[in-house]
Amino acid sequence: MKTTETLTHGFPPFYTPDSRLLILGSFPSVKSREQQFYYGHPQNRFWKVLGAVYGCDPPDTLFEKREFLAKNKIALWDVVEKCDISGSSDSSIKNVRPTELLRLSERCPIELVILNGRTAERLFEKFFSDFPIKHRTAPSTSPANAAFGLGRLIEEWTRAIKPQ
Repeated sequence: MKTTETLTHGFPPFYTPDSRLLILGSFPSVKSREQQFYYGHPQNRFWKVLGAVYGCDPPDTLFEKREFLAKNKIALWDVVEKCDISGSSDSSIKNVRPTELLRLSERCPIELVILNGRTAERLFEKFFSDFPIKHRTAPSTSPANAAFGLGRLIEEWTRAIKPQ
């Protein structure tokens, strides 16, 4: 059984001065914390999904990921700055201190926030119910979300990011 640790996020949000879309997760996984960048677990489908949504191959290296995000005006961050957590388990998150989202929204012209999964949604609604930018929830890209195959994730994320 994994022990619960009190952890701080550990790395900054990714954004450029012209980021228009902000994707928020809950808290970085163990692999992401090791790599000091978002969605670092090789089985997380985040990069495959975004590649498909934007019509390109998924970025692989950290350089490619940053370049992809900048080109598509995407910012990444998480709802949680500090919490008690066991491994990478969202369901174990307790004693949350949220990130300072308003600070980021003052640095770039965010027009839409996409919440990556229900935990991000629940925590966002708890701490940022009055956040002045529209938001939508997309299904979690985590490998723990076995209910959604890759094709269905791509459809749902496309609908969230580029609604008709």
